Amino acid sequence: MAERDYYEVLGVPRGASQEDVRKAYRRLARKFHPDLNPGDAEAERRFKELGEAYEVLSDPKKRKVYDQFGREGVRAGAGAGAGPSGVRYTWTGDPGAPGFDDVAFEAFAGSGGQAGSILEEIFSRLGGMRGRRGAHRPVVRGRDLESEIELSFDQAVGGVRTSVLVQRPAGDGRVRREHLQINVPAGVRDGQRIRLRGQGAPGGGGAPAGDLYLKVRVRPHPYFRAEGRDVTIDVPISVAEAALGATVEVPTVHGRTSVRIPPGTAGGARLRLKGQGLPDARGDSRGDQYCAIRIVPPKRLDERQKRLFEELREAEGPGPRRGLEWASEEESGKNDGV
Repeated sequence: MAERDYYEVLGVPRGASQEDVRKAYRRLARKFHPDLNPGDAEAERRFKELGEAYEVLSDPKKRKVYDQFGREGVRAGAGAGAGPSGVRYTWTGDPGAPGFDDVAFEAFAGSGGQAGSILEEIFSRLGGMRGRRGAHRPVVRGRDLESEIELSFDQAVGGVRTSVLVQRPAGDGRVRREHLQINVPAGVRDGQRIRLRGQGAPGGGGAPAGDLYLKVRVRPHPYFRAEGRDVTIDVPISVAEAALGATVEVPTVHGRTSVRIPPGTAGGARLRLKGQGLPDARGDSRGDQYCAIRIVPPKRLDERQKRLFEELREAEGPGPRRGLEWASEEESGKNDGV
């Protein structure tokens, strides 16, 4: 199962205060506490997940590391320790993962005997060791890193070449800051991740670097609302246009176009413009655009308009309420046999 973002687990934004983090944890912990959900494996899993997220985000130092380097950075910082015979190691992944695929060992000196043989066996599973016996240099792929990139709605729709600031751990323990020029594909959506191969932390012993994952944040548009590949826009029309029908010009994410309003269109109706939505990653197809109709009555009427609306009201009679019988709750209950 893919690891979820800690902020997503607690349901708070990345800029949330420590107090907001604490409140969110307390609320969700009560909801998923095992004592209140006996025998519910999913609730138990969520409760453990909440505890892990809160442990990191409630600690300002751990939270800062997590914001820069993700879970791997927290594991690397929190898991360092001294092993047998002076061996120093760092768990940067799940220690229970088969094959120790995400275990990285730091510099060690004076290792030998049983500890040395154990390390050799582990290193052989990781791909061998370089150099002479006794000078252990594990061949370990670099850690994957995580960061965020913020785009405007138009940039997400059309794609953009932009710069992103990357912070990588250097070999001397410091953090190296670097600006990367990247191409963001057209049609990227909020919450998606862009993978940059080989742009993560450097590997050990000549192994390749890890990857960098950029989580996309798309700023809201003042008019368009994205729903997957589809977009929706509110289109205001007059009472006369709703009753008699009309052809109106509306914006789309690809330019302006005309849409026909059928006679008798009701407020809240959604008119579909096929192929006017967001493109997919390959550019092979597009979603649709939906025009949500809002009927806007006039705020002020002159004498002639008032007279015309009064004539219309008289001609309509009961209008859309014709045939409806309104009853009180008490009467409705009697009719329902209550």
